[in-house]
Amino acid sequence: MSQPREINPGATYLITRRVLRRHFLFRPDRAINQFLVYALAVSARRYGVEVHALCAMSTHLHLVVTDVQGVLPRFLQFFHRIVALGTKVLRKWEGPVWDHEATSVVRLLTRAAVVEKIAYVLANPVAAGLVPYAREWPGAKVDVGEIGRGMLHASRPSAYLDPENPQWPEEVALPLALPPTVEQDTAEGFRCEVAAELERQEAEAHAEVTRQGLHFMGAERAGEVSPYKRVTSFEALRGRNPTFAVGREQGGAWKTAAGAVRAFRASYRAALESWRAGVRNAVFPVGTWWMRMFHGVSVNDVVLVV
Repeated sequence: MSQPREINPGATYLITRRVLRRHFLFRPDRAINQFLVYALAVSARRYGVEVHALCAMSTHLHLVVTDVQGVLPRFLQFFHRIVALGTKVLRKWEGPVWDHEATSVVRLLTRAAVVEKIAYVLANPVAAGLVPYAREWPGAKVDVGEIGRGMLHASRPSAYLDPENPQWPEEVALPLALPPTVEQDTAEGFRCEVAAELERQEAEAHAEVTRQGLHFMGAERAGEVSPYKRVTSFEALRGRNPTFAVGREQGGAWKTAAGAVRAFRASYRAALESWRAGVRNAVFPVGTWWMRMFHGVSVNDVVLVV
């Protein structure tokens, strides 16, 4: 049985989802970039999700978002479904688009974690040996300077979406928000922190490429790869799938966060056991989502303190 996940309004997350068997279905080109940006903007507006960072790799998507209303599962369900159906049309693809593994959802609990993970998202094409600098990646992405002041905008793609359906406007725009831990008067400092961390991660990637005696593929070649091919390099299966992140050298914050996760899970399991035994007034911990949405269980309004 999977572990219960705490869903609370205002939480910030790193979200990653992979394409089936690492096919290059999201290979960067104008049509797929337009569809991904449009789908993200429509989905985020629909569910009140704030987008901070995006990088669409050929084989997976990375996002950093804040779930303002506490409806992350709804947002992901809608967004991933639209992306999958649109991709099937654009690529003339039969069968599933997404990998069978669950979406990776990592809650970012500190400013340090938000800085590191946004930089990680932006640096992904560099770490993969595709382009030497994040700004050169031709896929759908957010640049550091756009965080908190830029805009995602796209016209409605001609593929899949019905122009007569009012939920698909002809044009859509979505502001790129600052994370909730960042005040507007400190926005420039925050962007500088992200830029410095991105530079550090790019330098690490350059050193690794040099160590292996390789060269960066380049944006042009990356855009010419067949979307029907897939990555053939070895990748370990069933690696770690963390629940939260606090950033480097944040040992105290990590212990507190780990304790809170354990307390939530223990309380949830106890309430679930009672509910299954017929106790329909069992009270679940704050952050319970599935049982509240689909079974109407009672949820405590007091946050667990550890």
